[in-house]
Amino acid sequence: MRKDERKLEETEELKRAIAELQEKLDNVAGTAVADDTDEPVYEESSEYDEASDYVDYSVDEGYNDDRAYSEEETEYVEEVYEEVYEEEVPEPPLKEKKKSAKSSSKKKKKKGKGESDDDVIIEFDNVTKEYVAGVPALNNVNFKVRRGEFVFIVGGSGSGKSTLIKLLLRELKPTSGHIMVNGMQIEKMRQGKIPRLRRNLGVVFQDFRLLKDRDVYENVAFAQRIILKPAREIKKNVPRMLAAVGLAGKYRAKTTELSGGEQQRVAIARALVNRPPILIADEPTGNLDPKNTSEIMSLLDKINQDGTTVIVVTHNDKIVNDMQKRVITIKKGIIVSDEEKGGYINEDY
Repeated sequence: MRKDERKLEETEELKRAIAELQEKLDNVAGTAVADDTDEPVYEESSEYDEASDYVDYSVDEGYNDDRAYSEEETEYVEEVYEEVYEEEVPEPPLKEKKKSAKSSSKKKKKKGKGESDDDVIIEFDNVTKEYVAGVPALNNVNFKVRRGEFVFIVGGSGSGKSTLIKLLLRELKPTSGHIMVNGMQIEKMRQGKIPRLRRNLGVVFQDFRLLKDRDVYENVAFAQRIILKPAREIKKNVPRMLAAVGLAGKYRAKTTELSGGEQQRVAIARALVNRPPILIADEPTGNLDPKNTSEIMSLLDKINQDGTTVIVVTHNDKIVNDMQKRVITIKKGIIVSDEEKGGYINEDY
């Protein structure tokens, strides 16, 4: 009995020794295969390797301006980033895309007025604005502006011109009706989307609204800094725009050292440096003498010929009659005339 037990024990030990030897041989073979293929024996997640390739594109190597921005300007900057992220949404599958293209072409055919959606850059559709209930500042206003047009909006004091501009800039909401600007329906636009709208609008005011503590270059560059343009682009864009408005040699001058006409040119350069498709000029020649008035209007005409849609609000009958552009006349909140190659209509119309 003891003899049988000893024999069984020896057999078990032999089996264990053989198994250990086999395991060592397998390990040696595995190492050899790994050396031949240059691949790791164990497959692990490459998450940390990929992280080492990450580049932070939010930091611009050329932008070192530590100037503080106001709360409104900060919202503007945040909206720029939001727009970038929105553009990264993947396109729909091919079939859905075709379907949507068909439906959009149907919509265009439905309009049937010789104007596609792409032609119209501004549209007021039955727009009424009341500051006091029952007393409209604008009453059932309807008009369209085509891409690349030059349009004068004229009318006497209290006619509703300023209200119309404030509606365009979304400083006010209409009491009723719909407003479209560059493809955006703006009357129900959320507050956070308004900066995106205003990126499409360059605005020039009668009182210039320049930064008096900064020179000409910085006044124009400010419009680029606020949307976080890289410094290298600002250095290209600002001199180019100043040259376009005839101020290349005055880039280091203080705005207080400039004539009225020159200050208005700076304001125009600032309005256009971000290449908006629409330029709105609110009484741009109100503080200028006849010579400077003529020069500024010639500059606006050239800007329009280069493709920018130009809207000029004015009460200057001479420039309206001389330039023979489209004229929309407003009286007591109502459009009383809309003429191609029109002239100034008196308030007593």
